[in-house]
Amino acid sequence: MTNKAKKVVVTGGSGMLGRWVVKHLVEHGYEVLNVDTRQPEEPLCPTLIVDLEDLGQTYGALAGADAVVHMAAIPRAGMVPPEVTFRNNVMSTYHVLEAASGLGIKKAVIASSESSYGICFAVHPFGPQYVPMDEAHPQLPQDSYGLSKVVGELTADMFYRRSGIQIVSLRLGNVIPPEWYERFPSWINNPEERERILWSYIDTRDAAEACRLAIEAEGLGSVALNLGSNETSMAVPSRELMAARYPEVTDFRAPLEGHEALLNSEKAMKLLGWEPKYKWREQLGN
Repeated sequence: MTNKAKKVVVTGGSGMLGRWVVKHLVEHGYEVLNVDTRQPEEPLCPTLIVDLEDLGQTYGALAGADAVVHMAAIPRAGMVPPEVTFRNNVMSTYHVLEAASGLGIKKAVIASSESSYGICFAVHPFGPQYVPMDEAHPQLPQDSYGLSKVVGELTADMFYRRSGIQIVSLRLGNVIPPEWYERFPSWINNPEERERILWSYIDTRDAAEACRLAIEAEGLGSVALNLGSNETSMAVPSRELMAARYPEVTDFRAPLEGHEALLNSEKAMKLLGWEPKYKWREQLGN
């Protein structure tokens, strides 16, 4: 079956990242259905208004699809009460994977987050145990958003065990659409800015490509992959960032001689054949 014959459902395709996933998949010849609670600003494919907390609606939305890319979520802590964040993110992920498994869909991608490691929204701040931080680093959330992402990954593992559906959980770094690069000069020389995300970023276009590569890959089972640029979002070298904000961290697992990322995405590069293409210096013309 060619790509043009494949149908992919993208949940949250009206959102900041989802619209780039839709655009990328359409450009690569996929038949795409956007499933969201609102219409997109730029209609690139049909959109179905669906409440993913309703299992029946979710089944109906996914019927006939070959793959699903689940981006729909409350995207960060503090937007709504914490129990609403948890319920929405956990139940929507459960329903998407329940419906996908029940319908015989073989491939799924879900949006996890670097926030699952717990540093980002910690009530009692703490630093990484080591850097660059890879997927083996403990996930220690103190907030309902980070917890919802951990539960999402465990939900993926369960459905893979039960039905054999391949599920790639992308632990996304700070997602940056192209129009946000103009903001970078405001923080690139200030280590205290963005310390909670270890100064990570991922361009929406690079994230969208990773979603496509994840549904095209074979034999991955259920796997969680960090997804960030291979450089920080800062002009300050990586070792200086760590010395300034996390001086207690002494376990360095890479030379860190320049501006290397402190969120390690090498596993995604290896398993997906993916490489981040969009860098902030180039986007700003530096």
